[in-house]
This record gives sequence, C-alpha cells and structure tokens, in this order.
Amino acid sequence: MSEAPGRHPMRSKLFVPGSRPELFAKALAGEADAITLDLEDAVEAGRKAFAREEVGKLLQGPVAAGGKTLIVRVNALPTGHFAADLDAIVGPRLDLINLPMVESAADVRRASDALAALERARGLSRPIPLLVNIETPIALRQASAIAGAGSRVMGLQLGLADLFEPLGIDRANADAVHHVRMSVRLAAGEAGLSAYDTAFADIADPAGFEREAEAARRLGFAGKSCIHPSQVALANAVFRPTDAEIAHALRVVAAERKARAVGIGAYVVDGRMIDAPFARRAAAIVAEATRLGLVASAAEPDEAGTGSSGPRR
Repeated sequence: MSEAPGRHPMRSKLFVPGSRPELFAKALAGEADAITLDLEDAVEAGRKAFAREEVGKLLQGPVAAGGKTLIVRVNALPTGHFAADLDAIVGPRLDLINLPMVESAADVRRASDALAALERARGLSRPIPLLVNIETPIALRQASAIAGAGSRVMGLQLGLADLFEPLGIDRANADAVHHVRMSVRLAAGEAGLSAYDTAFADIADPAGFEREAEAARRLGFAGKSCIHPSQVALANAVFRPTDAEIAHALRVVAAERKARAVGIGAYVVDGRMIDAPFARRAAAIVAEATRLGLVASAAEPDEAGTGSSGPRR
C-alpha cells in the first residue's frame, strides 16, 4: 500500500504533543496532510496520563479532521504505557498508530495482536494500520523483516535522532544520512510499502529542511515529519510531483495506451526509451497529481498527451 488507507498522501505529518490540547484545533485546521498526536517523546513522564486522556477525548468526539490522516504515536511496547495508550485511543476515528522503538518483527506482531484484541472487543471492522519507526541500529538491520511483519504495517518512518545521537554520528554527515535512508527505503520497497522521512530539528533553518526533504524525495520517500507548522508548507511543496514531471507522465500514459493497443512494449517519449517500469511510475505520478488536484483530469489525455487541461499551477 502506498499511502494511509482511505486517506490522502502524507506529504507532511505534523507532530503535536498530546499534552498540549490547546494546539489540537489549530493543527487540525492547518495544511498538514496528517497530524501525529504524540504520546511518546513530546510528553514528559509525569504528564503521560493527562496526554492520553486528552488525545482519547479528541478521538472520541466529533473530530473535524478536514480529510487529514489522524495518527497517534504511542509509547513503546516495553515502557508500561503501551497498553494504556491503546485502550485510550483505539476507535473508529483513529487512522494510524505510529509504533516507536521497534526492534524486530516479533515486536510488530505483539503490537498487532494487542490491537486486534481491542478492535474485536470494540466491534471495529477496519484494522487500524501501523506506521513503524526505524530508529535503532537493530531496527535498521531488521528493517526488511519489520516491514514484512504483517498486513497491518503500512509504512516505515525513519527516526534519525534516536538512531544517531547515542552513537555520536553527526546528523550533518550526508553520507551517513544517505546510507540509512537508502536502507529504509529499500526495506519498505521490498514489502511494497511507503517510507517517510525523519524530522528536522532546526526550526530556524527552513532551507536545511527543504534540502533534506528534496534528498529524501529523490530516494522515493513519500513525505516528511514536521515538528513545527512552518515546516508543513515546505514538505507539501517538495513531496508533490513537479509540473514537468506531471506533463511528462501524462505524455507517457497517453503513449503507453497507444502502444498497448498495437502490441508494442517499448516506445520513445520526450527522447527517452519507455517500457513497463517507467510506464508504471508515470501512472503513479498521474494518480498522485489527480488526488492532489494538480491536473483537472488524468483519465483521458488529449492527443498531445497533456491531459484535458495539463498540470495546474
């Protein structure tokens, strides 16, 4: 699955501390594709119960999410908070659970079993998917097994602070970041899942955030975590197809339709040789652009292959 089930693509995921209920309405009214209500790192130990209660009240009420994906980052399995977190949040309005500090496929299965038991007890017919964090050396080594730990896993999310800081790895080391990103992206891709990029802590450096987001997008990441509302627009702008990509993809889709009709498997578009992998990627770009409202209609490109109105600017 390439995105949160039944929801929009998650280009931007804004973290909101569960202990700050005064921020909930503003976040839900903002431009982020997804809101992560955080019960873990953003909440000190003495306020865990309060945060859990406030997030639970939000999810039990008439949430006006505006099409956003609603995520809760729970506390890790061994902490003693995990079961209470699930008890407070599991219900029909919760779209995803973000599972931190996972180190094995067995961890994912334990979380899935606990979640399934609550869903059965509460009469929920839709399984709540898991967005699983890769943020320890063991998790990085086990990333493929974690990604394939069950149908409930919908994606992997990279966490560089927890991974790098204890080891003294420089967060500005582009080679180190690239190596980890590539490993996570390939593990997610092997399981047919999306990968989501890490948070960027320097709120005062929007250019740095944008550089990181661009690098992640070039590796096929689907979106990026945001820790401040100012980062949301940057993520939304980066993790969308560009006008040039959409225009090329529309031409490929049109050419592929014609080639298939006459039994041709490879053909040239914009001077490039196109065959099945490129055609599938083009179709995915057009589908995403359509969901985001960047093209008026992707179903019937015109004779020039530009779509009924081409990319919207």
